[in-house]
Amino acid sequence: MNEDERIKYLSLAEVKNMLKKIEKDREELIYDQRIALEHAQAFAKLSIKQTNDLIKDLKNIEIIEESHAYKIADLLPTTVEDVKSIFAKERINPSDSEIKKILDIIGKYYVE
Repeated sequence: MNEDERIKYLSLAEVKNMLKKIEKDREELIYDQRIALEHAQAFAKLSIKQTNDLIKDLKNIEIIEESHAYKIADLLPTTVEDVKSIFAKERINPSDSEIKKILDIIGKYYVE
């Protein structure tokens, strides 16, 4: 098994849901979990279904890897510069048309 097969990506919406379930079962979260839940509640702007649908649509763009799709779904960039910043440290650079596709897909699921 290679390293990529062991990685399971989670969106902020999934983390929020998991932590809420733990909180309900235990009645209290440990400090790190409480901080993570507060972060997820503040920044997860889509439901799990919307997030999963968005990720699925993003992965249809040829250059988008799973890690990119999750990062885009969590950050929900709204400008060309925002999208470019996600790929700034990557070996790939999306073209202008790919960036437009990314922003169009995000626009289907999220409006500020």
